[in-house]
Amino acid sequence: MSLQVTQMDSARKRALLRKRINKVIVYALLILFAIIFLIPVAWMLSTALKPLADVSAFPPVIIPNPPLWSNFVTALTAVPVFQYMGNSAAYCLLTIIGDILSSSLVAYAFAHVRFKYRDIVFIFVLATMMIPYEVLIIPQFLLFRSLGWIDTYLPLIVPTFFGSPYLIFLLRQAFRGISRDVVEAAKLDGANHLIIWWRIIMPLSKPALAAVAIFSFMFHWNDLMGPLIYLNTNESYPISLGLSQYTAAYGSTAWNILMAAALVAVIPCVLVFFFSQRYIIQGIVVARPSIEKQQ
Repeated sequence: MSLQVTQMDSARKRALLRKRINKVIVYALLILFAIIFLIPVAWMLSTALKPLADVSAFPPVIIPNPPLWSNFVTALTAVPVFQYMGNSAAYCLLTIIGDILSSSLVAYAFAHVRFKYRDIVFIFVLATMMIPYEVLIIPQFLLFRSLGWIDTYLPLIVPTFFGSPYLIFLLRQAFRGISRDVVEAAKLDGANHLIIWWRIIMPLSKPALAAVAIFSFMFHWNDLMGPLIYLNTNESYPISLGLSQYTAAYGSTAWNILMAAALVAVIPCVLVFFFSQRYIIQGIVVARPSIEKQQ
């Protein structure tokens, strides 16, 4: 009996030791990958604090001595950075509203409205993600030019009110996780589809909607191609396009000033991701059960 107890204790100790070793390995890998992903940020900060002569020096100067914090002052005063960031904030707010409203409506239809060829139509919606954006640039530009929307934010905002295939897929999976009994009970009480979508589905899908809002913000805050094509007036530039004001068409670019401005521009994205990453995880977890159910 004592031999069996001793064997059980040794097996338990070995299992605990393996668990601790696995934990150490996982944390070591996480720290390693964190360091790798932080290298570009550290290089940006190092460049932002250097004099221009040290930016292209060889061997490279890793730690500026002394650090030139005045580069940040120059970056924020040479170009209206905060005006560009304000333009981006207003632009992102409207696109988030458009993405949430349109994508959630379409996703609700695919998740809880029964109609003929529903799954086939859904497949065609997803298939549009395979169309390269470069193929659509010229036709869209000609369309928006005929509407007189060039040098306005309308070509960038209005399309978001017609749904995004990826966001539709994400929300559809989340909506399918909501029991149909809830929807059927609301129908018995006389609620139509719009009321069910707004008063039942949307409140029950807050994590997924938060994830959609975060994805939309990240994409449109960093979007360069769209504003580059449709905006011509400097005062209306978002921050993604406003950073181009630091580059020189001919001659040398002040890379230290550009990196300082880029660090300021990336702060909202870092803050949004830092404070809302749990919503991204919750949104994916909400969508996961319906995916597993289909499999």
